[in-house]
Amino acid sequence: MSIRAKEVIDYCRALAECSEEPGVTTRTFLSEPMREVHARLRSWMDRLGMSASVDAAGNLRGVYPARLSFNGGGAPPVLLIGSHLDTVPGAGAFDGVLGVVLALALLDLLDGHRFPFSIEVVGFSDEEGVRFGVPFIGSRALVGAVHHELLNRRDAHGCRLSDAIRRYGLDPDRIHEARVGADVLGYLEFHIEQGPVLDKLGLPLGIVDAIAGQSRLDVVFVGAAGHAGTTPMAARRDALAAASEWIGVVEREARATPGLVATVGRVDVQPGAANVIAGRCRASLDVRHVDDRTRTEARDGLVARARQIALGRGLEVECESRGDQATVLMHPWLVSMLERSVERSGFLVYRLSSGAGHDAMILADHVPAAMLFLRSPGGVSHHPDESVIEEDVTAALAVGRLCLEEIADRLPPERGGHHRHG
Repeated sequence: MSIRAKEVIDYCRALAECSEEPGVTTRTFLSEPMREVHARLRSWMDRLGMSASVDAAGNLRGVYPARLSFNGGGAPPVLLIGSHLDTVPGAGAFDGVLGVVLALALLDLLDGHRFPFSIEVVGFSDEEGVRFGVPFIGSRALVGAVHHELLNRRDAHGCRLSDAIRRYGLDPDRIHEARVGADVLGYLEFHIEQGPVLDKLGLPLGIVDAIAGQSRLDVVFVGAAGHAGTTPMAARRDALAAASEWIGVVEREARATPGLVATVGRVDVQPGAANVIAGRCRASLDVRHVDDRTRTEARDGLVARARQIALGRGLEVECESRGDQATVLMHPWLVSMLERSVERSGFLVYRLSSGAGHDAMILADHVPAAMLFLRSPGGVSHHPDESVIEEDVTAALAVGRLCLEEIADRLPPERGGHHRHG
């Protein structure tokens, strides 16, 4: 299996070359490089005897059939395994795509063996939200949450989301067909941790028990532009100076609250000239915590501090919400399947929460969901230095195979199996 793990890593690195920018990995929603990614993964699906297609939201979906002897009556249930195929700008080779490649490698290792459920591998078209400013477009489609307002969003070039779908050769009017049905047994996602916890503990794998809630908003400081050489300091209404003061507050407040992370990752200054006082400054704010009350109180407090700083400087503040996502708990039954599989594989069962958002948090409101993290060496992610360890990939494949067996052994009666307590 170690050879297979090396192949998984090499495959991810090869897919990283499918990029919108030379020398780095940048692959956004339904960009041209996504066609090559789809083609390569679809070829692999074809070799495995899967039926493969791309739905109207741009998700690549391949179905590995259940065994013919399924006797539950009617269609067999479906286990979804997947992750996302898009990236942030200047990404590494493993965030997202590793989960899809691991899923196909796992099916490859089955050597034709089938289960009393079909397995649908999903490569989501968009999780990062880079192109249209809204994350999880792909997984939203699977739960029927791609609405008219989202389809009308425009990217930086003025292209509407619905038009991007059409240009890719898909029909946005058929997005409703991407929604999963009541036959879904659950959703399983393999993903790199993107943080340092497992690496510091020397553990190859971790089981996610919760995905932290997120608040995203833009805070806009509105002052007055003026000549840098002729406007006295006391007469200035400098939007960038106000934003800078507030950014320091964001960092101090987050450091003072256990478990809270708050980030200002983007600043847009207007007019943006070296010799002009900034008249307007838009700053992003990302606040996360596993306790929703702590997160929302921190969010509201930071907005209040922005208004206080602006008032003291004679400025105004505009706040625009980019979304609030509550903390999502993983499903106990599917988590228990992973725990049994990790234990049977000889590894320590370790639970941790995820500070990063994942497609699993969108699916979890509709179907049982669980995640298995692989160690991120150095905690590095969203960076070209992102990596995985071959032995950890081997461990994930072993756990994945056992998890499929555990699920098959413990299918609830209504899903065509018998249920054993263990």
